[in-house]
This record gives sequence, C-alpha cells and structure tokens, in this order.
Amino acid sequence: MTRSANLGFPRIGARRELKKATEAYWKGEIDATALDAAAAELRERHWTLQKEAGIDIIPSNDFSFYDQVLDMTAALGAVPPRFGHDGGSVGLDIYFAMARGTKDAPAMEMTKWFDTNYHYIVPEFHEDQRFALGTSKAVDEFKAAKALGMHTRPVLLGPVTYLALGKAKDPGLDPLSLLGRVLPVYCDLLGRLKDAGADWVQMDEPVLALDLSDAQRSALGAAYDALADTGVDIMLATYFEALRENVGVAAGLPVAGLHIDLVRAPDQLDDVCQALGPDKTLSIGVIDGRNIWRADLSACLAVVERAVAALGADRVQVAPSCSLLHTPVDLDGETRLDDELRSWMAFSKQKLVEVATLVTAIEKGKNAVAEAFAASDAAADARRKSPRIHNKAVAERLSGLAKDDFTRNSAFAERRKVQPTAMQLPPFPTTTIGSFPQTPEIRKARAAFRRGDMDTDAYETFLEQETTKTIRRQEALGLDVLVHGEFERNDMVEYFGELLEGYAFTQHGWVQSYGSRYVKPPVIFGDVSRPAPMTVRWARFAQSLTERPVKGMLTGPVTILQWSFVRDDQPRSETCKQIGLAIRDEVQDLEKAGIRMIQIDEPAFREGLPLRQSDWDAYLSWAVDCFQLAASGVSDTTQIHTHMCYSEFNDIIDSIAALDADVISIETSRSDMELLDAFVDFKYPNEIGPGVWDIHSPRVPSTQEMQALLKKAAAVIPPRHIWVNPDCGLKTRGWPEVEASLTHMVTAAKAMRTADSGT
Repeated sequence: MTRSANLGFPRIGARRELKKATEAYWKGEIDATALDAAAAELRERHWTLQKEAGIDIIPSNDFSFYDQVLDMTAALGAVPPRFGHDGGSVGLDIYFAMARGTKDAPAMEMTKWFDTNYHYIVPEFHEDQRFALGTSKAVDEFKAAKALGMHTRPVLLGPVTYLALGKAKDPGLDPLSLLGRVLPVYCDLLGRLKDAGADWVQMDEPVLALDLSDAQRSALGAAYDALADTGVDIMLATYFEALRENVGVAAGLPVAGLHIDLVRAPDQLDDVCQALGPDKTLSIGVIDGRNIWRADLSACLAVVERAVAALGADRVQVAPSCSLLHTPVDLDGETRLDDELRSWMAFSKQKLVEVATLVTAIEKGKNAVAEAFAASDAAADARRKSPRIHNKAVAERLSGLAKDDFTRNSAFAERRKVQPTAMQLPPFPTTTIGSFPQTPEIRKARAAFRRGDMDTDAYETFLEQETTKTIRRQEALGLDVLVHGEFERNDMVEYFGELLEGYAFTQHGWVQSYGSRYVKPPVIFGDVSRPAPMTVRWARFAQSLTERPVKGMLTGPVTILQWSFVRDDQPRSETCKQIGLAIRDEVQDLEKAGIRMIQIDEPAFREGLPLRQSDWDAYLSWAVDCFQLAASGVSDTTQIHTHMCYSEFNDIIDSIAALDADVISIETSRSDMELLDAFVDFKYPNEIGPGVWDIHSPRVPSTQEMQALLKKAAAVIPPRHIWVNPDCGLKTRGWPEVEASLTHMVTAAKAMRTADSGT
C-alpha cells in the first residue's frame, strides 16, 4: 500500500516554547533537567500531532536545540580543540559553546542552509581530526517515541553532505579525505539504532541537489557501500532541487529508498522512476515544505497517480518536499487572518493532513475524501480569480521603466570625489549595521501598542525617548556615523511588509532562523506597492538630534522577497521588481528629507542563488536589477550602503560589485577575515566594512582582537576604503555587552588611524 511520510517537523513549538526554554537555560533560570523536560514534552506533542494527522512514517531525531548540523558534529564528537572537550560525551554546555562561543573561545562559523533563511553551525576539520560517538541523542529519541507507542524513522544528516558543509582549518586539507574516519561512527550509530528496534533510517544528502564533483560522487558510493551492511534500510533524502545528472548516482546507491522534491523540480519524476531499481521505494515530495500556500490536491493527486502507475502502490510514499522546519506549526491559531486569505494557506499541521488525504485518495479512491478535494478545488479557483491579487497601477509602472532607472548618475570613482566632502569623515570611519538592543521595555511597549493599551501619541513619545537615548549613547561612544536604533521595528522584513500593499501577516507564523532566533515572515499574496513613506519620520527625527550623519535604514528588495512567504502564481523576479520600486520611492523620500547615507540591506542576496550554477546568471541578472532599481534614483553625494552576512562571496563577487553600492559591510569576524579574500582577489573597487565583532555570540571581543582583524584587512585593502563595524545588527544583544564591544571597536579604529597617519 502507498504510505504517508514526513521528513521533519518544526521543533520550535506553536507558541515558541523551545525558544523560551532554551533562553531560560542560557540565563540560568532553569537547569538542564528542566530544559530536557521541555524538549521531551515538545517531541511527544509533535509525534502525537503527526500520528493524529494520519502520517504513517513519523520522523525522530529531527528535533534540535540549535541546528541539525551542530547535532551531527556533537554526535560525531567533532568538537574543535578550543572548547576543551577531552572526548566522551558532548554535553549541553559544550554543545551551546560551539554555537555561541565562550569568554575565551569564539563561536564556530555560521552560514545559510542551502538556499533557505535557516542557518547552521559550520563543522571544522583538522589534519588530525578524530571522530567518536559523542551523543546518544538519535537512539534516545527513537526509544522515547517507541515508549509512547510510535515506531519512528530516525533522521540523520548523511556523511557526504556533512563533510561537504564543513570547512578545513588546515591548509590543503580536503574534508572528503576524512570520510574513512567518519564512516565507522555512522556505522556504530546505525547499529545502535538497529539494536533499539529501528528498521528504517532517513539519511539526508541534499548535496545530491548540487553540481557534484567526481570526488563527491565517489564518496557517496563508498559511504553507502559501508552503510549498507548495518542492517537498517536507508531512505536517502534529497531536496531543494532536481537530481538532474545525479539521478544515476542517487538511484544506483545501495539504499532501500529515495526521496525527491517534486515541488521545486516536478519534471524529474519520470527520469527517477526509470532509473530506480525494481526493489526500491520512492518517496515523492508533492506538498510544499517551504511555503504556506494550500496545495492543489487535484494537481498533486495526478502526480501521485503517475508515480503509482510507474512503480506500483507499495513502492510509493507521499511526503512534503522537504522537512517542514521551514513552515509555521499550525494555521488553527491564526484567528486574525480574514477567511479568504486563510482559506488559501496551510501550515505544517495542515500540510500533513494534505499528505494523508492524498494517500487515502490512492488507497480508497477520491470519493473517500471528496469533501477535502472539493474544498481544495474551491480555494484554488477563488485564489486565481480574486481581485485582491493584481494591481493595474503597479503593472503599468513596471512596464514604463527605462534603462536609466537601473543605474546611478555617475560611476563610483566620480561619486567618491564628492562624497568625502559631503560626509566629513575620518579614516576608518565607525558605524553600526542598524539596530540596537530591543530591550524588554521596548518589547513591552510595542505589545501594549498593538493591544491598544497604549495610544499612538504615547507610543511615539516612548520611541522618541529611546531614539534620543541611543543617539546620545552613540555620540558618547565616539561613533562617526549613527543610526536611529530601529525601535519601531519588530523585524527587518515584517516591519516593511506591514507598510506595503499586497502583504498579509500572521500571529504565530514563526519559523527558525538559527538557534533561538525565530522570524515571522510576512506573506506576499498580491502585487506590492508603497502607499506612504515608511521610515522617513524616524530618520528625520534622529538626524535632527545630532550633527553627525545618521543612516537611513532599509531592507533591500531581494531580502524582503527571500524572507517572506512569496506568492507562487507569478515569477519571483516580477514580485522582486515590484518591491524594488517600493524601496526606490522610500530612498528618494529619505534623500529629500536630508538623509545623505542610506543603507539598503541585502543579507539574503547570496541565499537566493539557485543551487545549480547553470541557473545562476538568470537569477543574478534580475537580483542585481532589483537592487539597482531601488538604489539608483539619488544624487552622487548621497551615499548608498548595503550589508550582507554569512555568505560565501567568491563565486558571485562580480555581481556584488555590479550592485554598485558605495559601501558594503560584510561578516568577517567568525571567519577571521577569510570572507574578505573574495573582495581582495577581485580588487573590489568600492568601500568595504569588514565586520570585527561577531554579534551572534554574547562574547565581548577585546580591542586587540578587533585591531588585529583590521590590520589583516588593511594589509590587503586600501586603508581609506575600510569602514569599521560589527558583523550585523545589535537588536538581540544587551546594552552592557554592546557598549563594551563598541568601546573596543572605536578604540581599535582610532589606533588604526594613528598607524595610518604615521604618528
């Protein structure tokens, strides 16, 4: 019979219970026993929810306190030496130290999980790297589910993907060369799962969706030849893209099943069915695991029927396209969405019901679930015909754009001749990325305003007071370019979405970005436009308080697109261009208000890059166009900044240069300035702020550490092109560490000025 399966469930809880428990543990408010109890309650709740939704194959070990790659690092005992781990079990304190750092040990590097807004902690490898089982988490969670009467399919990150995601810390080391050392630990872990009663294990190898090297193909063969002898059946899971030329590799591995993503790559079904051996199971991801739109069940059923016709019902599993980690937990809690919009959506819980409904239709016939199909058909038809979707004025404005709308008036070399006079800045100018700590008082006031317990006048007075205090603090710290602090903003994307047409918002639509950092992406359901200025009031107010320049702070069109749940009825490029026009209007209004530095953040620019290199040019072309559309309508004396974080830049540096921002700030502290190499090799012509403080860690770096990073930068970049700034915004940090770190940063910048002047 055809079976329903799930690849992973959001671990955060419908009301962000995991965030609250984890942060309470970090603050010392609860102990490890209480944290484990909170996690166990969430796992039990989620397993039960999946069972009640009708899922036959429920995952375990998809839960994580931070991220699944870090979990694998802990399971393999691959703790970097600086954390003082002497072998044996990897406990919570070591686990969190790797993610967040300690006073003496910087955190491990963090980067994006493929093309999502989810982040993982990057494994570190050395020549003398040793692996040994460091946790029994996968076995313990399988046993816990078993004790509740649920036979789960444990999930592990596959060995080749794990090594491919890591970074060699010794010159010349190829992480794949460590495969022979890591495989015995995988075999040991699978053996323990078998002894605990597991018959299937899901092995995630999303690297199969990439352009594989010959060495990676060979490594996959060697890995699964070894794992085939452990006595458990392996469901090899790949997602986010088509297998393409890797279909033969994936289908030929000695595994019992293969999962493919038919949402991102619907055309691959026939090729995979033809390549699959006669005894292998195919798991088809037909429900979108990365977006919140309700499935068209009739269209999905047609795909499932094709798979069943090709392979037979007993060789097909129906599943979401990938783990549901990337979608909110439950639509039932969304009481403020209007009925029409709500009828177009499905969160994780509802997606599992869709999966089960498709299986029922295959097993018992469509009439057995006729009501569900009728509701799906009606919702799909209503969404197509809704007048809320399309805005004629937006379409006309897009069609009227000319080439000049996508370029600055003058080249950077000309702009740089006039900007220093306008800005009057010292060498190594200091600034921050935008936000300052969102204190409990700020969050309390925002919540009171949203509830109606604080009126607009009182709320804006409060925000003016917080902005004023923050301007004065920055002046006292000696920062050269100030920001207003963004206290009126809940999130760098949601804030703008609330002020744009074509957006909808959820109450509890949280998804995990990294660790305990959750975001609530807005929903783009229709054409986007800006009905009124969004940030001018606060930028103008902040600038009125000081003689120093204050940056206007905006989120760029690509990032707003990437960090929203995006409509799926038109090309993403078209939606992005609409957002670009809206941001362009805001940029021009900021300039008219006297703001001469405007930062348009694009941290998701690299994230949007397609996984296959052959698809890059098309994306980069429209992504660059959208940024330039937003940024190009200002005079030469107005300085455009942008910010990018946790990205590899080497392979797209020419496109980053094509953005033509006057100043770009990037994350470099966790990578010890390694990410600067791309800009150096390319001879990046514009100004650059290599981050000297990792704000994702509570650790306060010393002046000497920051100055050492700046010296590395100044050795390869003209000193007069260097800005001094943290890696990212400061909203998640506390004021004591912020003031201490910024004091060190300003001191380091002043030391560099002295050295640069030769005095």
